[in-house]
Amino acid sequence: MLIPVILSGGAGTRLWPISRESHPKPFMKLPDGQSLIQKTFARAAALDGVSEVLTITNREYYFKSRDEYQPVRKNFPNVTDTFLLEPFGRNTAAAIALGALRVAEAHGEDALMLVLPADHLIENQAAFAAAVKQASALARQGNLVTFGIVPTAPETGFGYIETDGHAVKRFVEKPSLETAQQYLESGDYLWNSGMFCFTAGFMLEQLRVHAPAIYEHALASWTATRDKAQGISPMMEIDTETFGAIPENSIDYAVMEKSDKVAVVPGSFGWSDIGSWNAICDLVPPDAAGNRVIGEAVLVDVGNTYIQSEDRMVAAIGLDNLLIIDTPDALLVANREHSQEVRKVVQQLKLMDHACHKLHRTVARPWGTYTVLEESANFKIKRIVVKPGAALSLQMHYHRSEHWVVVSGTANIVNDNKEMLVRTNESTYIPAGHKHRLVNPGLTDLVMIEVQSGEYLGEDDIVRFDDVYGRA
Repeated sequence: MLIPVILSGGAGTRLWPISRESHPKPFMKLPDGQSLIQKTFARAAALDGVSEVLTITNREYYFKSRDEYQPVRKNFPNVTDTFLLEPFGRNTAAAIALGALRVAEAHGEDALMLVLPADHLIENQAAFAAAVKQASALARQGNLVTFGIVPTAPETGFGYIETDGHAVKRFVEKPSLETAQQYLESGDYLWNSGMFCFTAGFMLEQLRVHAPAIYEHALASWTATRDKAQGISPMMEIDTETFGAIPENSIDYAVMEKSDKVAVVPGSFGWSDIGSWNAICDLVPPDAAGNRVIGEAVLVDVGNTYIQSEDRMVAAIGLDNLLIIDTPDALLVANREHSQEVRKVVQQLKLMDHACHKLHRTVARPWGTYTVLEESANFKIKRIVVKPGAALSLQMHYHRSEHWVVVSGTANIVNDNKEMLVRTNESTYIPAGHKHRLVNPGLTDLVMIEVQSGEYLGEDDIVRFDDVYGRA
């Protein structure tokens, strides 16, 4: 039995302004319209012998992940998606330890795990499947197997693996350009992809030997998590207190670099970690001047430039070798040679406590989305879209009142002690201090305009009394 385990937690700060804390890199749509996490799920589900895909991610991304999986799940009716939800990040060793404990208990210690980051791109499924088959055979022989990518350039942004056949001689940190060139010419080094294959039992054994503190605290956390859930269920929230006690470390440092039972499978299957805007750019066919455009643009004397715009026309004149990424609330303009430095912008935004490092203008919620259309000191206007059958929490605000106008669909609204149906072109008023709830009883999206007014309009001015998504 093969259980793919998708690790979904990377922030992707080098891909701002599309990738943000509330909408990280795995959820980015690529030029073909699919997100990285959708592609990862489909890639895993398509492998022979797979009947379950386990995703380990933050609690905040659970509903977003389910929504992303829904369009591709229909192609794999015999594959179930299960989740382990972290309260916060503790690096890959903790995630993989908890995943191994869950897989071992649910399927036995001999079950194979295939660990895949959610934010990588692999273009050749057949070659990838062949590499997984090879790795599975090595894992069943008692090895921790890592996938090494055959290098195509002297890349300084990846770690390397020195190899001797399938044997791993050593792991190497990100090298200088000169050293990377030597690695490329030697033919003995592979890029470290961060993908692994092993049996659940053997990973746990190696954790006990090489990272006993991580193993012991992970076991305590799994026990508390399982007991709280009263067994194994498709969605399990990891116990916060015991999870926080697990030492924070990567699986590479904690186990892979210490074990003498590590094998490597070389891979040439069109792998990319999509680590910068240049990697996104490479996915779009260029025009005669080397320009690549997603959206609408008018170009005059422009060359070797990538432009991506969600909903505005971009006009460019006399430019060369630039990245222009336009979103409703933030614009990135950068020299392509400095694409790795986008993360420095995010660092500065965090220091400024600017909202656009974390949130997009349109924000996903379990029930749908809201889009901030306009805001000022004492008012905010939102467009709210509620999915069919979905419901907002029963809630109350201390500092703001709300006017709701239905523009499409029908809303079932609880306003203090009254329950009413509000139809298209009708409205209602929610005073501050009133308990209220919104439900979409229809079969199509409910679209509303919300006008907030008050002395404080922050998203944290909310008291939840009941919530179908467990947020109360």
